[in-house]
Amino acid sequence: MKRPISLDLRQRILASYDQNEGNREEIAQRFRVSLGMVKKLLQQRRQTGEIACRYDRCGRKPKIVAGHRQQLRALLSRKPDLTLEELRRAAQLDCTIQAIHYVLEGMGLTYKKRRSAPVNKIGRTLPGRAGTGAGSNLRWTRPG
Repeated sequence: MKRPISLDLRQRILASYDQNEGNREEIAQRFRVSLGMVKKLLQQRRQTGEIACRYDRCGRKPKIVAGHRQQLRALLSRKPDLTLEELRRAAQLDCTIQAIHYVLEGMGLTYKKRRSAPVNKIGRTLPGRAGTGAGSNLRWTRPG
């Protein structure tokens, strides 16, 4: 697995390039990195002014952004029993049903149906676990 090169090595590569200690190919060979890495490092410094690793730029970009989250919350406040498929169509999202599920879960919204009737205050119908029905099968038990 490839790991990003350290900030120290990045600084040494750029210092070497800035002091004209060789062209990009020679510097890449000297520091044992690829030519592409040297080019990308120079380009990153030129465009952003920074040379640190850009972890926030890697990986898959989310299809459901903050604006979609607000829209989903508004849709669910108007009609809380929308299915995930109906939510996807209403919000015009181009993502999977699971993606919507995980976003809603992250927002603290669940799809669990709740009863509208009050909770039974009488108590449990059965006081405990049902018997095993072992009365007729006593011959199969070990003597104590």
